[in-house]
Amino acid sequence: MLPPQLSRRDLLTMIGALAGSEAMYQAMTTLGFAQESPYKGPIKLDGDPKGASVLVLGGGLAGMVAAYELSKVGYKVQVLEYREKAGGRCWSLRGGDNYTELGGFEQECKFDEGLYINPGPWRIPYHHHAVLDYCKRLGVKLEAFVQVNHNAYLHSVKAFEGKPQRYRHVSADFNGHVAELLSKVTKQGGLDQAVSTEDREKLLEALQSWGALDENYAYVAGTHSSERRGFDIEPGGGQMPLAKPSQPIGLSDIVQSGLWSSLSTGSLYDFQTTMLQPVGGMDMIARAFEREVGSLTKYNVKVTEIDQDDESVTIRYEDARKGGEAQTATADWCICTVPFSVLSQIKTKVSTKTKAAIDNLPYGAAIKVGLQFKRRFWEEDEHIYGGITYTDLPNTLISYPSTDYHSPGKGVLLGAFSLEAWAYEFTSLPPEERIQKALEYGAQIHPQYKDEFDNGVAVGWHRVPWTLGCYGEWTEEKRKEHYHAASSIDGRIAMAGEHISYMPAWMEGAILSSLDAIGRLHQRVVSG
Repeated sequence: MLPPQLSRRDLLTMIGALAGSEAMYQAMTTLGFAQESPYKGPIKLDGDPKGASVLVLGGGLAGMVAAYELSKVGYKVQVLEYREKAGGRCWSLRGGDNYTELGGFEQECKFDEGLYINPGPWRIPYHHHAVLDYCKRLGVKLEAFVQVNHNAYLHSVKAFEGKPQRYRHVSADFNGHVAELLSKVTKQGGLDQAVSTEDREKLLEALQSWGALDENYAYVAGTHSSERRGFDIEPGGGQMPLAKPSQPIGLSDIVQSGLWSSLSTGSLYDFQTTMLQPVGGMDMIARAFEREVGSLTKYNVKVTEIDQDDESVTIRYEDARKGGEAQTATADWCICTVPFSVLSQIKTKVSTKTKAAIDNLPYGAAIKVGLQFKRRFWEEDEHIYGGITYTDLPNTLISYPSTDYHSPGKGVLLGAFSLEAWAYEFTSLPPEERIQKALEYGAQIHPQYKDEFDNGVAVGWHRVPWTLGCYGEWTEEKRKEHYHAASSIDGRIAMAGEHISYMPAWMEGAILSSLDAIGRLHQRVVSG
């Protein structure tokens, strides 16, 4: 018998969550996410370019990879970058940094020395081989990024009176109750047509182990379940009190809470252990590239027109800060890594098909809020070391730093990472009010927010002047209609960037796109 409050539909939904990661992976793959990197090693550009010149538009990772690889084999390369430094979305905000978004809102980051927030990419999957290889080649030190922390929280305003629940409690109890239900079905012969008698016994053994069931195949309070979810009184030493098992959350409460929906995130291919991050901030990757190609880069360049003919490409630009008289740069070829969200506003001489691709790729809205606190209360009070808490509040998550554990003094959390509608809701407010909203939401999980908050910074990517969005949002239909044109060399112009990849929003996509573009361009140069 199922518990009276648990319908068969609820049961199917809950069991379906066990396969949710695979189903979500398939859906994400269709849209261009969750792809394994096909990177096989450093690109080989054989043949003499005979002094050909290339203008690279944009000093993000795609642009710097192109400049780095092409300059090594003899191309005359110049990078034109909108900002005062390279890196694009590979960006870290630190104390003393200033940032001005659309509308003139200016923010000064006031974090203490050594503390930072990554407004853009903030983690690297172990299978993003190109990013990792460049980190190795350029001497960027890496450390583990904690994606799943069983002592972090799952939270819903609609469940458990709004009180956050430990991840380990929800995970253990969800698995335990599902294992118990499946073992009952198996023992009652409900799977006889699907498994043999021998397999049924092995399945029962597996369910008992996986779900921490007792000798009667029940998920109940006891040593087995507490070894997964933790004890009310932990085992001690000497004459300390005896360990006391904890009480599992009831099956119906688990199902109705909806908290199980976040359990599959760490099983998604893009978020499986081991995740990595550069020591000291994501911009360590940008800085490493900049050491190699910074001398080839002209900064504070606002491109106003891209022209080409049969012989060359001409770029018209002005000073991004001061404006003033238009200037020009000319080269034989161009690698354009400007996001289509920006490029669509620049007069560009390309084919009708390429122009349609540029004009028809929307970019996702996203916001991140970094919060500095007077002490690392999540470690001191709640024993949370790295990892992510998930919530159904508009801030969607809280990510704890995966480094410098037990450091004295202040610490920085990622207090919000919101997409689409919630991102627009945040950025309808001035930055200081966005920070207050993130504090308001976070305090429902960590009451210490109110007393421990020090300062913060909020970056809405759809209001960032040099991107006007977080990442290219391809759909299956848009890929069929526009992707080929977007990724083709148009005359003397090749496009590259995360938006010209099947891994949008990832640094790996930007790098692979760049390598593909320069490889094809090089073949055209040496065979021409």
